[in-house]
Amino acid sequence: MTVLVTGGAGYIGSHMVWELLDHGKKVVVLDDLSTGFAWALPESVKFIKGDVCDRPLVEDLIRTHGVEAIVHFAGSVVVPESIENPLWYYENNTAKSRSLVEAAINTGVKKFIFSSTAAVYGSPLTSGPIREDAILSPMSPYGSSKLMTEIMIRDAATAHKLNYVILRYFNVAGCDLKGRTGQSTEGATHLIKAACEVASGKRRSMKVFGTDYDTLDGSCVRDFIHVSDLVNAHYTALQFLNDGGRKFTANCGYSRGYTVLEVINAVKRVSKVDFPVVHTDRRAGDIPALTANAHRLMNRLDWKPRYDDLDLIVSSALDWEKKLPKLQKTG
Repeated sequence: MTVLVTGGAGYIGSHMVWELLDHGKKVVVLDDLSTGFAWALPESVKFIKGDVCDRPLVEDLIRTHGVEAIVHFAGSVVVPESIENPLWYYENNTAKSRSLVEAAINTGVKKFIFSSTAAVYGSPLTSGPIREDAILSPMSPYGSSKLMTEIMIRDAATAHKLNYVILRYFNVAGCDLKGRTGQSTEGATHLIKAACEVASGKRRSMKVFGTDYDTLDGSCVRDFIHVSDLVNAHYTALQFLNDGGRKFTANCGYSRGYTVLEVINAVKRVSKVDFPVVHTDRRAGDIPALTANAHRLMNRLDWKPRYDDLDLIVSSALDWEKKLPKLQKTG
């Protein structure tokens, strides 16, 4: 089987490439390298630099390489940025995804996995882990752009017999435990990545946005999933489609959360560095508490997490942070 991975040179995408290779699949990567790195990919992978909205290019590479399934990661993911520049998010996340879906339909690809987000839920009306049937009410253009794409995929699937899986991420962290790839974008906004950069001396300090929420310590609560568990969930979803599954939407997480301050303390503990933390005002679009009810993924697809340990997640991220400067120079 040959799988097209869009955004495959990025953080999650590159981990997906390795996951597919570990299971003996052939992989084609399409990435414009706006946030990805070609050096993160193994030589055995066919890499094409290009945009998912270039439909002739996408259709040609699907036909040329006999692509049977698409795993779509390409897109923009920063909530504050989406509030400042909403039209770019609707262009990059929604309009370009529409072109990709059309290319899949035109070339007869029947299996499509979409990287969505917990931001489609907005602020939950009830406490506790959120289920997939909760009200969808995004609080940011980022969340809205992903929800629009979900709706588009479902409608296209009904009209054109496209089989799909939509996976809603909560917070992704950590790096490949074999040291093959990791989160490499400097200045990333992800909490654990930022804290590891400070612990490694690459940043002077880090900010905590809001400490007056109605939570255990006043900081936001999030559900963190190790990136290797996340891409394994994608592989499990691919197997579901290969076995004749038609449609499936599920949360990806561990069904429990940590506060921002708890995560920062974990990074300090594992790194043994007591770095400075600046408390500042809340950010627009941030949700006080958001954790996944991941039972649908676990029960219906028999997916089991392997790395549900905060210190392990942090340790793998720190190991990659130490390795990264050398890779950036040689890459």
